[in-house]
Amino acid sequence: ARMVLQSMSAKTMDRINGMEQTDAVAAFKACCGSTKYTEGMVAAMPFQSAEDLKSKSDSVWATCGRQDILEAFLAHPKIGDSKGAQQHGGKWASNEQSGMQKASNDTAAAMTQGNQDYQAKMGFRYIVCATGKTAEEMLGILQARLVNSAHQELINGAAEQNKITHLRLNKLLSEMTLSSL
Repeated sequence: ARMVLQSMSAKTMDRINGMEQTDAVAAFKACCGSTKYTEGMVAAMPFQSAEDLKSKSDSVWATCGRQDILEAFLAHPKIGDSKGAQQHGGKWASNEQSGMQKASNDTAAAMTQGNQDYQAKMGFRYIVCATGKTAEEMLGILQARLVNSAHQELINGAAEQNKITHLRLNKLLSEMTLSSL
């Protein structure tokens, strides 16, 4: 079984490394909406393994400044904005925010208000890695983070963006693995 996994992994990396530049740009842009990140990942090709891909992703993300981070945030729909999730976040955002689908009207209204309050105070949208979180958990995190400074929230949001990027890189790897079987 290990040989099969290794050859599947090798095929997956061959598919990622063999992408045309426009496909690579689109694939990495779907993982993180920052142009600098996307260009850095394309420049970092080829990748030796999934671990190398994620390590290089972390290194590229670490070089991104405030404007790059804010650009990445803008590629995300607001938490709870299901229409925005379909338009903004591409194929993965709706699924990532699925916890909001079960939100009560009160929780959904509080999230909408919280998003507005956060945007007004911080100057950018609230970013949280929503995968696996309930609406109430996402709202609680938002409310807890509202007391922070904009500087601290840029750091917090960038860390959340990196978690989202890793989850999306895993999805990219899965899709490439499935398409190479």
